[in-house]
Amino acid sequence: MSPHYPSDAQAKAQILAAGLKIYQRGLVAANDGNLSVRVGDNALWVTPTGVSKGAMTEDMLVKLDLDGNLLEGTRKPSSETKMHLRIYRENPDVRAVVHAHPPAATAFATAGLPLDRPVLQEAVVQLGEVPVAPFALPGSQAVADSVAPFCRTHRALLLEYHGAVTWGDTMEQAHYRLECLEQMALVTLHLKTLGCDRVMPPSLVKELEGLRPAWGIR
Repeated sequence: MSPHYPSDAQAKAQILAAGLKIYQRGLVAANDGNLSVRVGDNALWVTPTGVSKGAMTEDMLVKLDLDGNLLEGTRKPSSETKMHLRIYRENPDVRAVVHAHPPAATAFATAGLPLDRPVLQEAVVQLGEVPVAPFALPGSQAVADSVAPFCRTHRALLLEYHGAVTWGDTMEQAHYRLECLEQMALVTLHLKTLGCDRVMPPSLVKELEGLRPAWGIR
């Protein structure tokens, strides 16, 4: 096993912890969302289909190879697993993926509006611009194809009429990016309510982007 990958036990614990947090924060509802952690050059753990992210247990998780073949587990993997697999293939540095339906960010996704205005310092550093991937039927190969162009150039993505997906070097980073994305969407909505069109000047954006290496952000 590569030292750059978490162990199976670590990956499963990370998925359960992050799943519970996003459920408790209302970033998913019912059995929405899915999470995965890569544990080897050709292996990852992913959440099962049809289960609340707030009520998962370790035995529900499924281990797959990067072609989607079952390695361990008895459940059916999430229908959005194709999207996870494509992100890992497109960007080999990614170690974790989180897909959810955070309400404010999903409103922007439904409106077809990217979150690309620098209004929040944490979002500039953690995320940068968040574009919108075109709509594709849930669980289809088209969903995987829709995210592919963004996997190396961005850290988060809105899915038109659907939700959002984030990825990172660790599950913690991918999860934090999801929370940051929702915060960015909420602040943007509040600014619209205030009738405010103010954004950071380019010089400040550049300075904030310069902080990324110190924050462990590639």
